[in-house]
Amino acid sequence: MHFANPVAVSAGFDKNAAAIAGARRLGSGFVEIGGVTPRAQIGNPKPRLFRLAPDRAAINRMGFNNEGSDAVLARVQAAQNGSTPLGVNLAANSDSTDPANDFIALVEKFAPAADFLTIDVSCPNSANGQVFLDPGALADLLTRLNATREASSGAPVMFAKLAPDLEDSHLSELLDVMLAAKIDAITLCNTTTARPDSLQSNNAGERGGLSGAPLFEMATEMLRKVYARTNGTVPLIGVGGVMSGADAYTKIRAGASLVQLYTGLVYEGPGLIQTIKHDIAERLTRDGFSNLSEAVGLEHRS
Repeated sequence: MHFANPVAVSAGFDKNAAAIAGARRLGSGFVEIGGVTPRAQIGNPKPRLFRLAPDRAAINRMGFNNEGSDAVLARVQAAQNGSTPLGVNLAANSDSTDPANDFIALVEKFAPAADFLTIDVSCPNSANGQVFLDPGALADLLTRLNATREASSGAPVMFAKLAPDLEDSHLSELLDVMLAAKIDAITLCNTTTARPDSLQSNNAGERGGLSGAPLFEMATEMLRKVYARTNGTVPLIGVGGVMSGADAYTKIRAGASLVQLYTGLVYEGPGLIQTIKHDIAERLTRDGFSNLSEAVGLEHRS
């Protein structure tokens, strides 16, 4: 796939593929919608989204609220323009008794329509959101999904999205599984259930996934570990706490080929993507690079 630029809004922002055109007009180099479940679901009870203004952060426990795969598929098909890569973040229904079959059904449905599919196995806010963080269960799932996408007419690129709350040994096991399954890219990472001592907001104790500035160091350190562990052989998408061009460039130097953001838009506004793109270009020029790929993983070579 070819990307005009490396910056995009992350999954979770446009759950129902209702704002694809708007995301493109923000300047995104690619678009990822969802998470999408096979059947529509209302998500967790409200309130379920909290702003932590003093910390430039947010906590959410949305629970994959979305209109379901049929409604989303029609919008994805209508929005494909053949130029800006368009991906779909996939998730199992919270009440599903067979979440693996949920993913299989979603891959069958979206493979012909999307440029890439993200298998989200790391959401902390859904009953089935993290069942595939078990290495054995993940290996079985990816084997079945590979067979499903190979049998489809689209056979799109497949990403996997991990959580930041993993011990090194657990992370290593999951990476072994992903490498064996020849996963095409890894998104690092989802929100965290950890609560840094630095949090000042009165909402810091709310249950859910923490995003924004306090997640940046944790997510970037995980990115570094995965890049080193995979020797840069698997493209990585850096997510978590990107609030500026400097943040995005740090992710790139740590090993990210692409970056995504969401909470940053809350505090910096919709012009943030354009600002980050200009900042990255200036930093590439400053460091003597003619192409962004030359800076990917730079700190591992320094």
